[in-house]
Amino acid sequence: MKLSTAVSHIDNRLSARHFLIGLMFAYAAIWIWAAWDPVYRFDWFLENMLTIVTIIVLVASFRRLPLSDISYLLLFLFLVMHAVGGHYTYSEVPLGFWLQDAFGLSRNHFDRLVHFSFGFLLFYPMREIIMRKVTRNSFQAGLFAICLNATGSGLFEIMEMLVAITVSPEAGTAYLGTQGDEWDAQKDMALAFGGSLIAMLLTELAVRTGMLDKYLVPARD
Repeated sequence: MKLSTAVSHIDNRLSARHFLIGLMFAYAAIWIWAAWDPVYRFDWFLENMLTIVTIIVLVASFRRLPLSDISYLLLFLFLVMHAVGGHYTYSEVPLGFWLQDAFGLSRNHFDRLVHFSFGFLLFYPMREIIMRKVTRNSFQAGLFAICLNATGSGLFEIMEMLVAITVSPEAGTAYLGTQGDEWDAQKDMALAFGGSLIAMLLTELAVRTGMLDKYLVPARD
């Protein structure tokens, strides 16, 4: 099976999008697991507010702006990471503790991994929307996507701060997941920016060399 890309013909009929349907069922199963018995219920609720908004937007815009298989796959991977973080709270995810022990790290870095993934995994969906609505130039669309990604990362940190100061201190601390690092927000934004830069470099490499063409649906005329 070949995956559609930002320049492929994109079908807006859900019944024809078998790969997307598979992702939907897989995410629903993971979300139910994450919601079943989270470590901290109120933090899970806070973490899932933005997730619910994101899914509503994706569903509402599907007929007018269906995304490619690659974009939905990347969104799926990010939402899964977010679901895991919401289930355990970001500072207590087992994978983060495993990485901490394996590499002798000073803290659980799962939240850092997710912020990097925000830039790395969401770059392509942002670029696709820009290519289809603003410019067909791959490099220009990539630059716009990096700017949007950096803006979104900064806005998310501001939103986290506002939520943390309006809820209970315990829930706010779990939601922020700073683990005592006063530069947590700045490091998170830097990782997201770095992730989007790497994603742009890899995307441009793939576009210019055609190294992945045999796995992808050809560009539409």
